Amino acid sequence: MARCCRAGDQQNVGSGQPGSALGSPCTLTPMAGSADALSNASGNGSSGNSTPHSPAATGLILLAALAVLLATVLGNTLVVVAISTSRALRAPQNLFLVSLASADILVAILVLPFSLANEVMGYWYFGGLWCSLYLALDVLLCTSSIGHLCAISLDRYWAVTRAARLNLHRSPGRVKGMIGAVWAAAALVALPPLLWAQPGGPECQLSQETWYVLASCTASFFGPSLLAHQSMVLCRRRLMRAQERRFTVVLAVVMGAFVLCWFPFFFTYSLGAVCGDGCHISKPLFSFFFWIGYCNSSLNPLIYTLFNRDFRAAFRRLLAIPRRYGKRQPSRCQANPSSSARS
Repeated sequence: MARCCRAGDQQNVGSGQPGSALGSPCTLTPMAGSADALSNASGNGSSGNSTPHSPAATGLILLAALAVLLATVLGNTLVVVAISTSRALRAPQNLFLVSLASADILVAILVLPFSLANEVMGYWYFGGLWCSLYLALDVLLCTSSIGHLCAISLDRYWAVTRAARLNLHRSPGRVKGMIGAVWAAAALVALPPLLWAQPGGPECQLSQETWYVLASCTASFFGPSLLAHQSMVLCRRRLMRAQERRFTVVLAVVMGAFVLCWFPFFFTYSLGAVCGDGCHISKPLFSFFFWIGYCNSSLNPLIYTLFNRDFRAAFRRLLAIPRRYGKRQPSRCQANPSSSARS
């Protein structure tokens, strides 16, 4: 989720020249305000033409970010195609995964390239209008991701506690209605960046007002995470059927990966807004947290592959990977689809 730097950083560079392109380090990507860029900003007015990283570091950043982008697009496209073409994956609740994968694909296409450009260039190049749309898209897609996990966890809880009623009413229309509600709620959270006009300068940043930082962090991460966690805890206490238990384990891993990737960023982002200069977090560390959050978009396909046999079978079919058997190949008369090795 694209944020800028800590609220207190505005005060740390008060000595920057008014005409400097990097007069404040609060550019969209935290590493754009690294120590070198800060020294340039306070030392001369030509810092807008310098890059924040060495050529070697820029190359490594490009390779890592492009790897994440490609893995996100290819992996989540496989998820969408697998659910659409595999009979074993056509359950209505898997529409949640299609929508979640679509959000991750949009992150890779509409957000990551511009975050990467801002990172390696050290300033925002794309104008004020796209800055507003970019920030809104980033907030929208991050919030929708955690919103989908909340909806899936609630669906799991209802599947365990109200199995008879839910099996009667769990239809594609009902699931699509929940998905629509997730996107609508995320759109409300993403609305403020569209309402704040961006000046079109070298910076593209969200408001650093403490109330907005705390409200957006609560709505985009902390609140939904607590709700999903509570649903998962209640669900595990009531698990009865093995199939529901397996689905819940996969959801727990997906939820855990999301929290592990995004918690460091949201924690430091909100902490900086609360205590300002009293909390010192190094720029490289904050930037690391920032990009680790984006890496989460590429993890879900891997989790599905490791923990769900139906996804493994669908991915093998789509990628034309033959199923591996043990040392002894079964004879033709012994071969039986139901006896295939599944874990």
